[in-house]
Amino acid sequence: MIVFQRERWYGGGGGGGGGGWGLVLVAEAIGSCCGGEVTYDGRSLIINGQRKILFSGSIHYPRSTPDMWPALISQAKDGGLDVIQTYVFWNLHEPQPGQYDFSGSRDIVRFIKEIEAQGLYASLRIGPYIESERSYGGLPFWLHDVPGIVYRSDNEPFKFYMQNFTTKIVKMMKSEGLYASQGGPIILSQIENEYQNVEKAFNESGPPYVRWAAEMAVGLQTGVPWTMCKQDDAPDPVINACNGMRCGETFVGPNSPNKPSLWTENWTTYYQLYGENTRTRSAKDIAFHVALFIAKKYGSFVNYYMYHGGTNFGRTASAYVPTSYYDLAPLDEYGLIRQPKWGHLKELHAAIKLCSTTLLSGLLTTSSLGERQEVSTQYNTRSTVPVIKLGSAERWEEFKEVVPNFDETSLRANTLLEQMNTTKDASDYLWYTLRFQYDPSDDKPVLNVNSLAHVLHAFVNGLPIGSAHGTHNSSITMENTISLNSGMNNLSLLSVMVGLPDSGPFLERRTAGLRKVGLLGEKLQVYTEDGSSKVQWSKFSSSAQPLTWYKTTFDAPEGTDPIALNLGSMGKGEAWINGESIGRYWVSFHNPAGNPTQTWYNVPRSFLKPTGNLLVLLDEEYGNPLDISIGAVSITKVCGHVSDSHPPPLTSWKGQYQNSEKYEEHHDRRPKLQLQCPRKRKISGIVFASFGTPSGDCESYAIGSCHSSDSRAIVEKACLGKRKCTIPLSYETFGGDPCPGIRKALLVDAQCK
Repeated sequence: MIVFQRERWYGGGGGGGGGGWGLVLVAEAIGSCCGGEVTYDGRSLIINGQRKILFSGSIHYPRSTPDMWPALISQAKDGGLDVIQTYVFWNLHEPQPGQYDFSGSRDIVRFIKEIEAQGLYASLRIGPYIESERSYGGLPFWLHDVPGIVYRSDNEPFKFYMQNFTTKIVKMMKSEGLYASQGGPIILSQIENEYQNVEKAFNESGPPYVRWAAEMAVGLQTGVPWTMCKQDDAPDPVINACNGMRCGETFVGPNSPNKPSLWTENWTTYYQLYGENTRTRSAKDIAFHVALFIAKKYGSFVNYYMYHGGTNFGRTASAYVPTSYYDLAPLDEYGLIRQPKWGHLKELHAAIKLCSTTLLSGLLTTSSLGERQEVSTQYNTRSTVPVIKLGSAERWEEFKEVVPNFDETSLRANTLLEQMNTTKDASDYLWYTLRFQYDPSDDKPVLNVNSLAHVLHAFVNGLPIGSAHGTHNSSITMENTISLNSGMNNLSLLSVMVGLPDSGPFLERRTAGLRKVGLLGEKLQVYTEDGSSKVQWSKFSSSAQPLTWYKTTFDAPEGTDPIALNLGSMGKGEAWINGESIGRYWVSFHNPAGNPTQTWYNVPRSFLKPTGNLLVLLDEEYGNPLDISIGAVSITKVCGHVSDSHPPPLTSWKGQYQNSEKYEEHHDRRPKLQLQCPRKRKISGIVFASFGTPSGDCESYAIGSCHSSDSRAIVEKACLGKRKCTIPLSYETFGGDPCPGIRKALLVDAQCK
């Protein structure tokens, strides 16, 4: 027997009103992974004959490290996810035609098997164009040089290479038995990516390409359904899916009554761009629109993009995209749980799964529960504490990058060469050099440069005379008065890309700027142990100059907390640890609020040795490495806020009482405040505790007009020394009612050590 009743279970979100509806079932019917037949109809995916409402989260294997994968997947599972979704990164796996790399963080098979080992399903978005704020949209740059190629169109050269790579990935998955039809975890695959956004630009070459891509994918016979996101006319049997923040409002719906409503990208925040203010999306808004999608669009599959964003290591980020990616997702860049987002969505998943049988088998009706019904979930605070300071000048060495003049370059042309086509994405840097005669009797010289590159550094006779940069929406204009020598002069312009474009039609035609490719330090790989020995390093000089390499060594910090590098004193460049690039940095580019986009940079512990770690930085500007520090990242505070209008945690309803006669007798319906520190940490102190009418919330609070004087002592007794604790919101817990007739709340802020 299944007992259900109406209950309040999620917070009203922006843009869709504050009320909600819900059915809370006492029984749960959620199976476990893996294997079996995967089909679908107009209501849901059907796995082994069972209908499923599935919650999925995007975790991209190359944006973390293999040692992080088990914990990331485990925390996603603890958050109520059923599926892990990932793109496949063509430019990482096939850096040159026919040369494949599936090593290290590129080991997609290992990643999928870890998903399987933890009992979750997998959704594989092969693309192979993926966008994803990835340089060149994930396409390998060598495609640019294929004669006659037109990307993502009814073009034979592109279709040849696209089919070749897609087939390679499918065969690899099949050989490892990873499709559900083989007993594996993969239940969905995706071909192409948001093609409808650009299809009109290709005119008559667009629709045939869509049909070809669908036929090609289905013909690979994976035994699981294929999807196309943002493609309303996805050909049968491919399922058209929605991307965006409000698919409960914007999705046109399946293009066939026999296809289910799938949401392949529910954006958990906004991705960052250099120079822009940080924007985020609230947990309430996400939860509201998930519920709306299920209620209004009969949705049965929701994927959070991203659930863990991670790090754009090396030069992999697209134009103007920082190294940190979706740090405000439910799992942050370092893999730490971000509250309240993670906990709020966990409660949402529990609520919906408790009534999944009813949702999937009956006609949906809605009824209002009133305004602003909320769940009670925990907040937390992430802190980065410096543990190693690199402030001693004696520990640093430097190497000045060579500024080439005209006679030292080997590539010559009578016109300015396009940067991307010249560098082949082997470097962010391209030198343009020019020599010319100057007569002092002429007018005072002015250098005017217009460029579509992202940054430009100008040198005259080897000396810096100015820099300029563009933005995501504007190009570079430089106008500087310069001093010249009488007679022959050398002008050297360093054109810099901060990632290649990742979207739009005709990527193969894009230009980027205005010929020596790259920097000398790059060519010699001075960021590695071997390469470092190939140049003469000097003692650190306090007179900073642009284009300087800096190096030092440090020992790995103790403990297991994630590690980050504070580059707040630097300008713009790239950083390496033991030869591994932790990404580009651009601290000098401030947003309108006057702050850098990013100052702390993730250093995976797998990059480190116990002692003698080599840190090398290239700074294009006037950075000061003496203020660099290494910090330990951790959750240092947790906070809970619950009132007597909150329902109890939804997870407490899960499958505990199948007998309806005993339901009312045993089920504890009181609201509860729950606190939980991360693994290996315990509650060490109570910063604030108030039972009564505390004002504010976990971000800003104070004791209100009603307050139990025993609040702190009671909470300390219940929580100190424990990793987690639960405090029922009741008069009995706090020794009586401090103010009868007034609705009560409990707010607790605690430290974790």
